[in-house]
Amino acid sequence: MVRGLAAGQRRRGHEVAVAAVMPGPAGAEPPVLAALRAAGVAVHLILVPGRGYRRERAAVAALCASPRPDVVHTHGYRPDVVDAPAARRLGLPVVTTVHGFTGGGWRNRLYERLQLRAFRRFDAVIAVSGPIAEQVARAGTRPERIHLLRNAWAGTGAGAGAGTIAGKSDARRALGLPAEGPVVGWIGRMTPEKGADVLVRAVAALDDRRVVTAMVGDGPELARCRELAARLGAGEGMVWPGIVPDAGRLVAAFDVFVLSSRSEGTPIVLFEAMAAGVPIVATSVGGVPDVVGPREAVVVPPDDPSALAAAIRAVLADPGSAAARSRAARERLATDFAEDPWLERHEAVYRAVKRAGPPSP
Repeated sequence: MVRGLAAGQRRRGHEVAVAAVMPGPAGAEPPVLAALRAAGVAVHLILVPGRGYRRERAAVAALCASPRPDVVHTHGYRPDVVDAPAARRLGLPVVTTVHGFTGGGWRNRLYERLQLRAFRRFDAVIAVSGPIAEQVARAGTRPERIHLLRNAWAGTGAGAGAGTIAGKSDARRALGLPAEGPVVGWIGRMTPEKGADVLVRAVAALDDRRVVTAMVGDGPELARCRELAARLGAGEGMVWPGIVPDAGRLVAAFDVFVLSSRSEGTPIVLFEAMAAGVPIVATSVGGVPDVVGPREAVVVPPDDPSALAAAIRAVLADPGSAAARSRAARERLATDFAEDPWLERHEAVYRAVKRAGPPSP
């Protein structure tokens, strides 16, 4: 989303820079930074230790002091809480995008409470789904500062900073999947809210040895999910490619793409599956119902492995209906989630906060 927004505003004639806060010392850069540079976006690396908050804030303040940007746009709880105040003290308008909340352990919940409090001081808070907008309002942010602006599909190619969607054979080869036979796919960070374990339980309930399941991604839940798959007897049919750069371009490898999340904002990976024309099974959480309904996907309740297994089974058993839903999903992607209106709405928010000046407390 950051890549599409930054590259898109650059194409619209704006000068755009991205400050990437990363743990020091310098290591391998994530591919998104190279894609931003290729799109003409300036990238500033801020390398700090995990708890180097003062050093981080000082670096952000120095970056904002000269040349002074018209607007600072943050993404994520750490920039919202640690870095935005540095820009605010310089009198700069500050905007944030709320991508969602993960919940989890006490530490994560504490960070989210701090983030929700911090939103009250922002000039504008962009929520990517209706439920997120409501949660931000309940936490005390003034309604006139909240903007519901669902994510958009930035497409593929150099303009968006992403590669073209690979064909099925090439995508399967890249992920180490068999050339033939049904493949169920999942892409994401393996954290509790993403529900990778729900899909593992659903695959075990399928009891179909023909089906291969690709779990693309990494995270703290990976080991538990692999152990769960082995314990349920599903391990032999599961492939774990790990982190794959630009994994969205490989969605065509799958006969079914599964989004098994317990909570979501508006997931970009869903757009990638829609663009690739892959049948979708998704849980009805967060902003997902705003993106796909029964006409475009099979939508099931969250945290329900039996319902998820039944939906996967139905898609594989009726490829004609699955293909019809995929066509409808691709059409809706082009009409409802086009990039240009999305970029225009962001630009309107930026212009409004620049005119208004700093908000009152």
